[in-house]
Amino acid sequence: MPVVHLLDYVAGNVRSLANAVEKLGYRIEWIKTPADIEKAQSLILPGVGHFGHCLSQFTEGGYLEPIRKHIQAGKPFLGICVGLQALFEGSEESPDVPGLSLIPEKLIRFDDCSKSVPHIGWNSAKVARTAHADDRSFYGLQDGSKYYYVHSYAVPYGVGILEAAGWTVATAKYGDEEFVGAIGRRNVLATQFHPEKSGAAGLRLLKAFLEGHEWGSPSPNMQTKPDQGLTRRVIACLDVRTNDHGDLVVTKGDQYDVREKAGTAAAGLVRNLGKPVDMARKYYDQGADEITFLNITSFRNCPLADLPMLEILRKTAESVFVPLTIGGGIRATVDADGSEVSALEVATIYFKSGADKVSIGSDAVVAALEYYDNGKRLSGQTAIELISAAYGKQAVVVSVDPKRVYVRSVGDTAHATIRTSYRGPAGEDYCWYQCTVRGGRESTDMDVQQLVQAVEAMGAGEILLNCIDKDGSNTGFDIELVREVKSCVKIPVIASSGAGTPAHFAEVFQYTGTDAALGAGMFHRGEYTVKDVKDHLMDQGLLVRRLEETSVI
Repeated sequence: MPVVHLLDYVAGNVRSLANAVEKLGYRIEWIKTPADIEKAQSLILPGVGHFGHCLSQFTEGGYLEPIRKHIQAGKPFLGICVGLQALFEGSEESPDVPGLSLIPEKLIRFDDCSKSVPHIGWNSAKVARTAHADDRSFYGLQDGSKYYYVHSYAVPYGVGILEAAGWTVATAKYGDEEFVGAIGRRNVLATQFHPEKSGAAGLRLLKAFLEGHEWGSPSPNMQTKPDQGLTRRVIACLDVRTNDHGDLVVTKGDQYDVREKAGTAAAGLVRNLGKPVDMARKYYDQGADEITFLNITSFRNCPLADLPMLEILRKTAESVFVPLTIGGGIRATVDADGSEVSALEVATIYFKSGADKVSIGSDAVVAALEYYDNGKRLSGQTAIELISAAYGKQAVVVSVDPKRVYVRSVGDTAHATIRTSYRGPAGEDYCWYQCTVRGGRESTDMDVQQLVQAVEAMGAGEILLNCIDKDGSNTGFDIELVREVKSCVKIPVIASSGAGTPAHFAEVFQYTGTDAALGAGMFHRGEYTVKDVKDHLMDQGLLVRRLEETSVI
């Protein structure tokens, strides 16, 4: 079996990259010392997070010069995300930290005046056609395919500049900014997107790199006029907990109550909708853009290394090549042996098991309350701050559980209110959204606007916006809530709770500008598939990632 060398410097979820390479028939050997690079034939440099943090680790570990020599020797090299960024001179993210300077350009931050930052989701990698790049496929890239990006800084694309130095460039557009999505020359290939998280399209690129096929025949299905830009993400969510027999199952609540209602044969029992790994794979095959696992069971007295959710992640990551998010239990804790474990260490365990993002819930509310009590000063010690500093903002999702509180007038509360189109039980025309903790069981004196602005300041990269009033209702998302949150933060927002039909997804995208929308029960019960939702969105003129067949891999 051919060997590929992979450098792991605590770069987040490298397990999924290894799984993808192994799926393609190659064996991974891990680079553990700078000397190991010299004996490597094909080298992959992954990376996720802060440019300065990653490049400083390369430098302190003594890896930069061996990487440079590997490239200069003409050996195959693939850089992913920060692995691409490392090839350039530097980045605005860390002005004092130099890159390898193999390419004389610098990264700049996306403009967030009219769009969310980080840039998270599925976008294009369209090869800039020059005399050297005709209609052939560059490392399997197809103009009509979409690839998974997650970053705040990018290399702006200037027509012909990089090509004049012999580079082939594939670009993407985010808003009105065009940037480098992939770049290659001779033995070097680098992608800003994550091929191991880009489904069949990403696996096709990895396969072409590993086999040394820089140029290939175009696909007969390649679009001549592809839709450029970021797609609307459709996310499948799996609430996971133990049932009454001790088995881990996917369940779904009705306003967070996951037990069957009275009057049924299973009254009082935990609702069992299937096995987590099997259902995740099913949604991947249907075209889900991401999979989210929310662990709603507390595994007390269980050693961290043996947590059942870790095995679910490991198994899922072996065959599901889209981003995986895990929520529940991402906090500082005491292990079964009495040792203290930080939130960062807990997150690291999940990242090493296959998670791309971690979702923080009730602890984010506690941290936000302390943030305001301290005069909006950051402590640097919250789970959000520690994890985002180590792995980047894009690795931290904050899950918000608000509910409506109706008032007769704006003056009846100090909290941020909206005039609602849905009157309260006593005819009230106004409401505010109260944040809750402990799965909606406890209310706090904090409104949703205060919470999302606080966690954004702490370094959260995304908001998972639930709604207790809508949970399990199948009546559609709370459009007013989503619109309210989108208006007060710059980071991406995922709309959740209430989806019952494909039309509900179209509605929330069309009327709120949300970055993604999440479904659960309607998928679990088999009423609709992810493909049904995407087909409807396309019919409504919304840009989505089309499902690609894996048979080409």
